[in-house]
Amino acid sequence: MRDRPKIGVSAKILIISIILILSFFLSIGVGPVWIPPREIVMAFMGRDLGPNGRIILDIRLPRAVLGLVVGMALSSSGVVFQGMLRNPLADPYVLGISSGAAVGASIAFLAKIGFEFIPIFAFIGSIATVLLVYQMALEGGRLITERMLLSGIIMNSFLSALMLLFMSISGEDLHQIVYWLMGDLGEVDRKVIAISSAYMLFGLLAIWSMGRDLNLISLGEEEAFHLGVDVERAKRFLFASSSLAVGAAVSATGIIGFIGLVVPHMMRIVFGADNRILIPASAIAGSSLLLLSDVASRMVIAPAELPIGVVTAMIGAPFFAYLLRRSRR
Repeated sequence: MRDRPKIGVSAKILIISIILILSFFLSIGVGPVWIPPREIVMAFMGRDLGPNGRIILDIRLPRAVLGLVVGMALSSSGVVFQGMLRNPLADPYVLGISSGAAVGASIAFLAKIGFEFIPIFAFIGSIATVLLVYQMALEGGRLITERMLLSGIIMNSFLSALMLLFMSISGEDLHQIVYWLMGDLGEVDRKVIAISSAYMLFGLLAIWSMGRDLNLISLGEEEAFHLGVDVERAKRFLFASSSLAVGAAVSATGIIGFIGLVVPHMMRIVFGADNRILIPASAIAGSSLLLLSDVASRMVIAPAELPIGVVTAMIGAPFFAYLLRRSRR
């Protein structure tokens, strides 16, 4: 019996890219008004489609673009944290980084600061959380990776309490903050999307440039040092880049959990552990998963809409439990 021919990396990238394109069109087409792909293409070409054209270009296209970039940011950051910490349970949500970004963004929101500064506050919150979690996990100058996960859970609890405090003093803004914290791609302000996407893409490019160093760090910090990597500098750069991407994502959409946990594992099964391939593959797949989750959030209780964070949590929480059980074995 002959072995089945193996699918090459290029073919796999092509497949997940086609899935992303289909997810993008589905995200634009699905809603209270169904819009066929032909009309979407015509709208992109500048044809006047009346009300449907305005729905496509003014409401659903910005939402789909935001979902695409946020999915890339969260999944790529998940690859970084799992690789650096050599822990399959690490991701921005579990480590408390998303909550730190949410606290920073909420401070800016409650202080009525201009939106162009909110990603900066979210970045400060996320990087401060990374530093605190990192310090809590140190013992004798060495990072204890198992302790970092526990430190992240502790920070999550503390930051959640802070968010409750902010909600209790926010007055008329309470409902908006609560809904935002559950994750929402409904932001249609093009300026908001452009600013947050610029921060995310900058962080993503920085992450993608470090694929080789992340490969060596994943083998062990001592081995990476002997192979010529400035380990501490690389770790600081990767932590900062990932925190910037996550902070910008949270500032635009609120907390969307588990994308950074589920997608890297799925892509690691398909592509292997080479981060030079795994990071861009996870970015593509993360965008697809977030766009499809957004479609599900609009369909489950239509015409009402679920927060997208609820959908991703329903996918990610059982997966987290599976990983936890497997790691115990």
